[in-house]
Amino acid sequence: MFVPGILITIITFPGVIVHELAHQLFCRWCKVPVLEVCYFKVGNPAGYVIHEPTNRPLHSMLISIGPFFINTLLGFLIAFPASLQYKFGDANLLDYMLLYLGVSVAMHAFPSTGDASVLWDSVMNKNTPLLTRILIAPVVGIIYLGAFGSFFWLDAIYGVAVAVGLPWLIIQFFA
Repeated sequence: MFVPGILITIITFPGVIVHELAHQLFCRWCKVPVLEVCYFKVGNPAGYVIHEPTNRPLHSMLISIGPFFINTLLGFLIAFPASLQYKFGDANLLDYMLLYLGVSVAMHAFPSTGDASVLWDSVMNKNTPLLTRILIAPVVGIIYLGAFGSFFWLDAIYGVAVAVGLPWLIIQFFA
């Protein structure tokens, strides 16, 4: 079944917004000035954060992969209470909305190829130590693999796993 990416992006727009907020949050934590932010728009890219370049490879990496951590954690936390209700047969419309929101947020955890490109450009220069470049290169490769995997619904599978599967496993363990 083929579903255009733009349709999925519109349906899961809360995840896009959180993704961009996470980039902006990591910029602020790393004290990197933000020049422009678009939290959501219909198109490609669906959102973006333009910031000053940083000469600190760790900051570049944190800003690029920050949404992975923030979206994963928030997707899990949003969906967990609804998963409890669903598990015990007491789910209502609000619980299903929380599950949708949790999946939507977790689904947009993967950094984009644009994030990978910015990370690559920021650390692959002659001033960056060789060890840093060696450590960052696989991260960039993993980001590109994740982007390729989204063609096969890897991002949706991840979103469901984080927002539904992980809470279910935790409930099974403690119930």
